[in-house]
Amino acid sequence: MADIELRSTAFSGETFIPRTYARDGDNLSPPLSWSGVPQEAAELLLLCEDPDAPRGTFLHWLVTGIDPASGGVEAGQTPPGGTPLTNGFGDRGWGGPHPPPGDRAHRYFFRLYALPGPVPLRDGATTGEIHSAVDDRQLASGTLYGLYER
Repeated sequence: MADIELRSTAFSGETFIPRTYARDGDNLSPPLSWSGVPQEAAELLLLCEDPDAPRGTFLHWLVTGIDPASGGVEAGQTPPGGTPLTNGFGDRGWGGPHPPPGDRAHRYFFRLYALPGPVPLRDGATTGEIHSAVDDRQLASGTLYGLYER
């Protein structure tokens, strides 16, 4: 399986995500860029999840149907061709980092999957359902993670 290189100009892997992208800041989705998407990919799926959340892995962003030729997304935007689904806050689209005050820094994993076709996901799918739907079908994937604490 090939690797997609996933990057952000707002933070680099394992560094802190600026407050402007957090729920207690401006709640903008961070800018992302990617390369290495296989030519046979029909669409991309993007998610952001927090495995350190007190009640289990929390979904902050899920976008399906992204144009595989897009190469990235600007801050505060939906990736080209993508359809944002409901996040763990019950909102459609991005819901920025918002760990409990005083918790150690939480990790926020941005994962981009290249897929051979659409994945049937219900709006409000859990991270477990998302991984079950894409893990065996992905042509390639990339991961970037940042940290955030309040």
